[in-house]
Amino acid sequence: MHDSPFGVLKLPLTINLMRDHLLEADIVYGDETTVQVLKEPGRAAQRKSYMWAQMNGTGPPVRMFSYSPTRSAAQAAVLYAGIKPGAVLMSDGYEPYNEIARTNQLVHLGCWAHARRYLIEAEEDLPKVQRGGNHPVSEFIRLIGQLFAVEARSEHMTPEQRQQLRQARSQPVLDQIEALLSRHLNTVLPQSGFGKALQYLRGQWPKLVRYVGNGAWPISNNPCENAIRPFTVGRRNWLFSDTVAGANAAANLYSLVQTCKANSIEPYQYLIALFKGLPHAHTADDYEALLPWRLNPNVA
Repeated sequence: MHDSPFGVLKLPLTINLMRDHLLEADIVYGDETTVQVLKEPGRAAQRKSYMWAQMNGTGPPVRMFSYSPTRSAAQAAVLYAGIKPGAVLMSDGYEPYNEIARTNQLVHLGCWAHARRYLIEAEEDLPKVQRGGNHPVSEFIRLIGQLFAVEARSEHMTPEQRQQLRQARSQPVLDQIEALLSRHLNTVLPQSGFGKALQYLRGQWPKLVRYVGNGAWPISNNPCENAIRPFTVGRRNWLFSDTVAGANAAANLYSLVQTCKANSIEPYQYLIALFKGLPHAHTADDYEALLPWRLNPNVA
């Protein structure tokens, strides 16, 4: 590979190394959102493509974005290839994540924020006089709120202390939610908003309750949703990518910038230092030294 004066040709090596670090983590979060690419071979400009987001929950913070024309299980398999067996995967209920967890022998956690969101949407379908009252959907929402209140209380606790608190405070609430689910699952129309929310809750239940078994495990995928938000906000302004190359370049840039922010590093100064250093990188140690949490932009 020839040196680019700006190190551009070597940038993928840095991105790949960041992904290696992410997949070595004990906890990995995953999410995805749509993106439009106008000039993609064999696809109409109006077709939806996807930007996948991944982040770690242990080790130096890494935020990865990856473009794909599909949201398929095959694409998910590529993104998670090499993940550490036995690691924790936090995701929503999208089916390819189940396959990733099975194939790689991962501990798969479900997202309580997603479960709550479907119930909120169901409550919004109710007449105003029934919202927030004694309707069962409102009771579900109230109980889930108690779960998150426990998490807020335990924010600065050790994992051991958090697990004890969850067993004492969260487990009884989970038992109440499960009893409420059993009581109402077959009493509402399956195609109603409430019915769909309950079906989701039932289907995800083993993954949703798993987090109480370890105080280091997250209750929701909110951290990854927060990581992907800068992309979704930016998309409102730039609307689309012109080409696949542009979408991939955007994914790399978002990966670098958001990883910098997660490590409290000024992104612009880091990018300057990175592109100055890349032409001179030749060994694995050289590239390792250029990662955001290792490179000091002030001295590079």
